[in-house]
Amino acid sequence: MYNLKQTVTSLFAVLMMVVSFNSLADETPIEVYWEDLVPEGFNELAPPSVQHNGEMSQLQPDAPVVDTFDGKRVKIPGFVVPLEGTAELTTEFLLVPYFGACIHVPPPPSNQIVYVKFEEGVRIDNIYDAIWVTGELSTDGWKGDIASVGYRLKGEAVEGF
Repeated sequence: MYNLKQTVTSLFAVLMMVVSFNSLADETPIEVYWEDLVPEGFNELAPPSVQHNGEMSQLQPDAPVVDTFDGKRVKIPGFVVPLEGTAELTTEFLLVPYFGACIHVPPPPSNQIVYVKFEEGVRIDNIYDAIWVTGELSTDGWKGDIASVGYRLKGEAVEGF
């Protein structure tokens, strides 16, 4: 009888470890890079030459998106273009693939911009540095004064690159 109890207890412990490992595996975000967000065959137009008249219109505001990661928990690198928040916490920002996009140069195609929202806000120490942002990605677009955006991300965490 003791041997049966010990066997059942051991099996239960192994089962709990397997369940715990699987739930941890499900929690690991998928690393997504900017090229993953562009459909195969999409022709990104070359940006126009720099204008010194303040013209910053987006060349491809309705670029097609990839739905592979829609509803998935992802981790994506990029640079911050702040939209809303305080001096301490940022609640909304655009994540872009290179520094200066939407600020110093015209916005990239909409499928190369992610609108990120943190309900409670998140600390962004230096907007000049690349960061990783983790959260649930969706293909619901967003339009703002700066640009049209192909993706949204419900922010969970930010970390240095």
